[in-house]
Amino acid sequence: MEVTDFSRAQGHWILAKMGKRVLRPGGKELTQKLVSGLDVNHKDDIVEFAPGLGYTASLTLAKLPHSYVGVDADEDAVRLLKQKIKGNNIQFILGQASETHLDNDSKDKVYGEAMLTMHADHRKSEIIRESHRILKKGGLYAIHELGLVDVNEEQKEQIQRDLAICIKVNARPLTENEWKELLEKEGFKIKQVYTNAMHLLESKRIFDDEGFWRAMKITFNILRNKAARTRINEMKRVFKKHDKHMNSIAIIAEKI
Repeated sequence: MEVTDFSRAQGHWILAKMGKRVLRPGGKELTQKLVSGLDVNHKDDIVEFAPGLGYTASLTLAKLPHSYVGVDADEDAVRLLKQKIKGNNIQFILGQASETHLDNDSKDKVYGEAMLTMHADHRKSEIIRESHRILKKGGLYAIHELGLVDVNEEQKEQIQRDLAICIKVNARPLTENEWKELLEKEGFKIKQVYTNAMHLLESKRIFDDEGFWRAMKITFNILRNKAARTRINEMKRVFKKHDKHMNSIAIIAEKI
């Protein structure tokens, strides 16, 4: 997506514009645990929801699965991914994760990162239900999302309001138990749970995720762009304010 108005753009696209490639709440560390937990092999037919910039797609494709389909609702993202990642049995399609039009019981593994959080709970359930529909029995579904820790309803609502204002998306993070319940309600059995701090914009995480030279480039880009810097500082302030009550969570679940 081309960012032309930094005051209105969604937070993840501003970060991408500044050169950030790893945009998941648990960083590269949690994404790698998710891919490892899926244990992708050459027999697997894989679907990724909202592949975004393609970082996790590249990790998955390095495992040489039988086939890969990336489904994204953003036309610009699909166009860029088609240019960036090519190969036999690799496909990127424009569509909704809740209605992929893929065949029933046709996939071995499905995953999505930092996308269920951006939907209301009933929409989360629709996407999880679609994952269940397209997976074979015993297939794996993995998520990597924004989590909540030790919150009451008032705190939960305040975090949601603050996130909506700063990232321009109506983010709806959940507690670990709530994420598990959503998955179990739609016919999944929880196999593994991983958590990490939500330090997306902390300096150490940026250097760990991006490497020294890219981290320096991102810093330089932010310093020379006042509008982007204003938005990113606002996001950092909100993340720091709620640091004790937010984390990142990845869950591997099996279709039963």
